[in-house]
Amino acid sequence: MKKFQQIIRSEEELEQLAGKPRELVNQKVITSLDHHCRHFISLSPLVFVATSGADGTCDCSPRGDAPGFAYILDDHHLILPERPGNRRYDSLRNLLENPRVGLIFVIPGLEETLRINGKACIIRDPDLMERMAAQGKIPAVGIAVEVEECYIHCAKAFKRSRLWQPEHWPEAASLPDPAAIIATHAGKLRLTVDEVRASLAESYEKRLY
Repeated sequence: MKKFQQIIRSEEELEQLAGKPRELVNQKVITSLDHHCRHFISLSPLVFVATSGADGTCDCSPRGDAPGFAYILDDHHLILPERPGNRRYDSLRNLLENPRVGLIFVIPGLEETLRINGKACIIRDPDLMERMAAQGKIPAVGIAVEVEECYIHCAKAFKRSRLWQPEHWPEAASLPDPAAIIATHAGKLRLTVDEVRASLAESYEKRLY
């Protein structure tokens, strides 16, 4: 951090610069999944999962499927099915060391998001896994979350980014090429861009569930 000259190091200094939250912001937090939260989750096809390991190493990764894929067990517990991924298991490895988890549920077209914080563990209860089957495939494990905080996050980030406004999206031809990026970053493997692209396509077509 030697590159930066003015670093904020206290909560008092931060509040002097940015101000304190309004009472509504403090009071909107609830501790269970009420009917509003349940409705929101039932329409959400995507959630971002934030975890950290014992050493503070952080990870934030998406989980997505058909709307309502997150299974609500009761007012205080929900489960995210772990579909096939890249087998790095960053989130799961972190949860083995530190159960704290933060979730952000997103609904396409809605600029507000639902944030849930709590404690999580990795489960494989057969009856629960069967309830979250998709495309004829039963997940091997799931992330079970004990809810501690729920609240709606304001839409300012989505309004500034214009995320849901297609007219503000970049042209398709200007988008980054994921295969080219991976080929460069994994240069030691000496794979061509076409080889990486074929590998990605095969994974998406055959190992989505």
